[in-house]
Amino acid sequence: MNTDFSAKRAAFKKYDIRGVYPGMVDENLVYTVAKALGEKVFHKGKVVLGRDVRHSSPSLYEAAKSALEVSGTEVEAAGVITTPMLAFLVNHLGASGGIMITASHNPKEDNGVKVANAKGEPISGEEMFELI
Repeated sequence: MNTDFSAKRAAFKKYDIRGVYPGMVDENLVYTVAKALGEKVFHKGKVVLGRDVRHSSPSLYEAAKSALEVSGTEVEAAGVITTPMLAFLVNHLGASGGIMITASHNPKEDNGVKVANAKGEPISGEEMFELI
């Protein structure tokens, strides 16, 4: 996978990763971020993975799942859930963290990645950029 994301730097926001799909946010970006998170943040523990109902979310979800598995991380595949449900599941299952494929309230052309730590608290897009 290509790991030069300097052109996609603008997708890494204060609280998450968001941008137009597939121009700014695509499967390659999600794969790279999820793999780095699995190895460097979640330390190959259990991660809850969820997504919203955007048309691009299933393929981004599969990219994240594949990357987490390659990194040796156990995936708790939650499927279609809300972001608050992700935080609940992280805590309820005692997971190392969670990844949500969503662009929240942004237009339907957008997609993104929200990440929660073991306490269900957000990990910023800026922190994620530093990992890759």
